[in-house]
Amino acid sequence: MARPLAVAITGGIGAGKSAALEAFARRGIPTLSSDEVVHRLLREDEDVRAAVVERFGAGVPDDRSRLASIVFADADRLAWLEALLHPRVAGEYGAWREELAREPDPPPVVAVEVPLLYETGGETRFDKVVVVTAPAEVRAARATLAGDGRERRLLPDDEKVRRADFAYVNDGSLDELDAFVGGVLDRLGA
Repeated sequence: MARPLAVAITGGIGAGKSAALEAFARRGIPTLSSDEVVHRLLREDEDVRAAVVERFGAGVPDDRSRLASIVFADADRLAWLEALLHPRVAGEYGAWREELAREPDPPPVVAVEVPLLYETGGETRFDKVVVVTAPAEVRAARATLAGDGRERRLLPDDEKVRRADFAYVNDGSLDELDAFVGGVLDRLGA
């Protein structure tokens, strides 16, 4: 069974990770968003929902902004939530990749958006890493989240770029981003 080459996409808030993931998808690459997996777990996984309700109260799993305000204000609460969710997200990613590998004609590459890749040591689950950055003013204009301290938890962009296989400054057009992704796929032989 030939497992697809796994590419992680990471970067800071508002850098354009989701846009890069969409660029991979436009080129026919199977994609997965860790954030979407987390949101689905909070909606549908009864064990996750029960644990969050027990810890933070009724209704919290259904109100992402309320959950964010609870955990991002308290490092211990955030660590608890991440310990609950991160192993499940990694398990879902692994099962998804294995399922794709069992297809009659498995894809040569898969791409996964992982916001906290380096911060959680998740880079070991991937063959290649793409870091997407953008100037601070561009990121601020794109960010839909309030300044809740999330950015402070992230490694600086220069450290991510140093550790990555590919890096892109996402301050141009979607066509330029698509061209970068095409170049990555060409270099990967996909």
